[in-house]
Amino acid sequence: MKPTALGAAGVTVVLWASAFVAIRHLGTELSAGPLSLARLLIGSLLLGLLLLVKREPFRLPRRRDWPLLLGCGVLWFGVYNLALNAAERRLDAGTSAMLVHIAPLLVALLAGLTLGEGFPRQLVIGSLVAFGGVALIGLSTSTGHAETWGVVLCITAAVSYAVGVVTQKPLLSRLPAAQVTWLACVIGTVVCLPYAPALVREVSTAQPSTLWWVFYLGAFPTALGFSTWAYALSRTSAGRMGATTYLVPMVAVLLAWALLGETPATLAVVGGALCLVGVAVSRSKRETPQVPVDAVVRVDRR
Repeated sequence: MKPTALGAAGVTVVLWASAFVAIRHLGTELSAGPLSLARLLIGSLLLGLLLLVKREPFRLPRRRDWPLLLGCGVLWFGVYNLALNAAERRLDAGTSAMLVHIAPLLVALLAGLTLGEGFPRQLVIGSLVAFGGVALIGLSTSTGHAETWGVVLCITAAVSYAVGVVTQKPLLSRLPAAQVTWLACVIGTVVCLPYAPALVREVSTAQPSTLWWVFYLGAFPTALGFSTWAYALSRTSAGRMGATTYLVPMVAVLLAWALLGETPATLAVVGGALCLVGVAVSRSKRETPQVPVDAVVRVDRR
């Protein structure tokens, strides 16, 4: 992966990790549906303004693109946000992160089966190592109590995330990344429109700091984070890009430590180290041994 794409992936990891902290802060004032609608509405507006400023020709999606766009928008932007926001009202952050981050494994599996990416050994080994790190982070921060409905919501979010990534990947070879992100975000916003009356009620009584946090979620983890994600995804495989997001729980723990004063447990630090190792392994490429030219000549002469 080129340095620019690698940098874009790093920006995505940090912004998505910060979203966990923001959602935890906002969960006491805004319910899951209104929070999802507010975040996606802000993201859609900012992404639309970005397209206008760039003044790039708008490429109308073809008929074959719309099922993929709808799948990405409805599942990843709509269902994922609704399920994750609702889950974090029932489960602690560690358990939620552990359950949601079965998604990269699902991405690698679906990409191997449907996109022809196969199952490279480094990706499989690295994903399993990183998933072990995520599990340690989750165990170290878990309260030991998992509400059944919260678990179901987290798994729903993970499946929506994985299917959304796999449906987005083919689109990036035919349409500009910024355009795909904006269209998917708009579709997700439409999915959440039934929560508009509740959003008006809850925002009217919310504190100013709450509104700023909502704007942050829409502007950075959503508009910017999904844009950098699409840019990086268009330049690498879905499986390898998905494995990169195993770093999100580790960064989320560090941000919670810095911003919320939550000191990470030793087990969480060990889990973070495993995530780093797993991502490094998953993104490595096995080099093909080079045969010396003189050896080829000697074989030919025989």
